[in-house]
Amino acid sequence: MGKNQFRFFLALVFLFLIMAGCHKENPTKLDVILVDSENKSIGKIQLQEQASGVKLTLDLKGLPPGVHGLHIHDKGDCNPPQFKSAGQHLNPGKQKHGLLHPKGAHTGDLPNIIVGEDGKVKGEIMAAKATLLEGRNSLFTKDGTTIVITDEKDDGMTQPDGDSGERIACGRISKDKK
Repeated sequence: MGKNQFRFFLALVFLFLIMAGCHKENPTKLDVILVDSENKSIGKIQLQEQASGVKLTLDLKGLPPGVHGLHIHDKGDCNPPQFKSAGQHLNPGKQKHGLLHPKGAHTGDLPNIIVGEDGKVKGEIMAAKATLLEGRNSLFTKDGTTIVITDEKDDGMTQPDGDSGERIACGRISKDKK
């Protein structure tokens, strides 16, 4: 290896080390712990980046039986009992609310969940517009994001929240392990 090639090699190594130190990688898989209005854990939702969006794998208990709304909200704060601190549905594209709305949906609009008589729900759903990577629809925003469950089902059309009732559970989406 010649003197100039060696210098070029050292410059590349140095540049790589600088870039590696400055770049904070977004996780492509993480767990979100949800709490109820009494701040007690009701389980977790695992988020995983997919080619078609973010897959949510639900493993929850202690919920009222029936159909409930599930949304991603635009603030990274879950203060019980009403979880108003979670903000509104994540909507960076300024769309109308609702998976059924012709001018929707928000990035944070998700399918309803069905909780069994035992208060449990397990399953998978997709957040097709969301990503764990950088970009407009990233779940890692400067204000943070949350996952919220409501006491009623989302009708998929009513503005701004699908007439889905009160917030009954919340979980903070975060790169941190806290």
